[in-house]
Amino acid sequence: MEGKTVVLGVTGGIAAYKSVEIASLLVKKGASVHVVMTEAATRFVAPLTFRTISRNPVSYEMFEDPGVWDVLHVSLAKRADILVVAPTTANCLGKVAHGIADDLLTTVVMATKAPVLLVPSMNEAMYLNPIVRRNIKDLRTLGYNMMEPDFGYLACGTEGKGRLPEPEDIVSEIERILLKGTTLKDVTVLVTAGPTQEPLDPVRYITNRSSGKMGYELAKAAKDRGARVILVTGPSALPRPFGVKVVQVRTAHEMFQAVMDHLSDTDVIIGAAAPCDFRPRNVASEKLKKSEGLEHIPLVRCEDIMLEVGKLKGDRIAIGFAAETRDLIENAEGKLVSKNLDFIVANDVSRNDAGFESDYNEVEILYREGHREDLPYMTKREVAGEILDRVASLLRKSHPVPDA
Repeated sequence: MEGKTVVLGVTGGIAAYKSVEIASLLVKKGASVHVVMTEAATRFVAPLTFRTISRNPVSYEMFEDPGVWDVLHVSLAKRADILVVAPTTANCLGKVAHGIADDLLTTVVMATKAPVLLVPSMNEAMYLNPIVRRNIKDLRTLGYNMMEPDFGYLACGTEGKGRLPEPEDIVSEIERILLKGTTLKDVTVLVTAGPTQEPLDPVRYITNRSSGKMGYELAKAAKDRGARVILVTGPSALPRPFGVKVVQVRTAHEMFQAVMDHLSDTDVIIGAAAPCDFRPRNVASEKLKKSEGLEHIPLVRCEDIMLEVGKLKGDRIAIGFAAETRDLIENAEGKLVSKNLDFIVANDVSRNDAGFESDYNEVEILYREGHREDLPYMTKREVAGEILDRVASLLRKSHPVPDA
């Protein structure tokens, strides 16, 4: 934490008293802590308490005169290496989820480009309210980090899920998120994403249901970990990730060529795209008419991109995906070996609640050493994080830091 700046947001819940210890632990670890409070939070803990602990001014007035010309919410947002809101009330969750910035804290949240950690704490009935659950789901999808509340005795006199996690656990999560931002520093990661479109004529084409969500989440997560990222993407309606080099392609051949063009500059290749396996042998220059007969369309194989990558990978790390509707493990094991992959991510795309077009996935990771891991049902952003944690581990093993 030495040299890191933490903006600690405190909202109006009884758990605000625990935020004092969070600030204290961060200061002891060498962090510079700047506290932003909501007006309601000042009813639970006096700003002077945080000022004494952090040794920095405490901000809570949107229109407070700063003494020097410095737009407060912008300066705090820029200064942060991480922004933590603990506790995060249901009210604050709802505001952030809907882009409402009507006080200093929510304005800082909207303005920062630093990672944001939200730590909900509230009555269990509020936490389980469908609106709150939807807001949490939306915020996770948008890339906000979220800690689950603990189960235990609540201020309302009942037991349930809603307690603020222990300050030591929150500080550990802050450290983990900050460390994550450097795990792929100076590493170039190439990610393929989305479907391809193989034209039959100027109007029709062969494609599949891939949305590109998994590949785009991998690209964003790799960038968040400090990597230089090249995203080779087929047609997708998703917005381009910020800070990522995007190479737009349409066909499997174009995707293959783009990967080969960038391969020499790449340390890690992740084949998350779903390129077509076949394309029409002949592409008509004019729209084909039904009267001309379309019952039989000759097909030829498209390039197998990750198969070719496996032949040329050298000491690069290559990760593949196996999207299957049957014999998931057997098919994934075959691809793992034939394509010379370091590991493969297998998922059942016949499910309606995961896989293609969904924001969620449930996958198994198979390693060429023979072991495998089952990951629980989670968002694709979380899956991307799990995959890149394992990539970082492989990089550490292949490029160990020498002893001093």
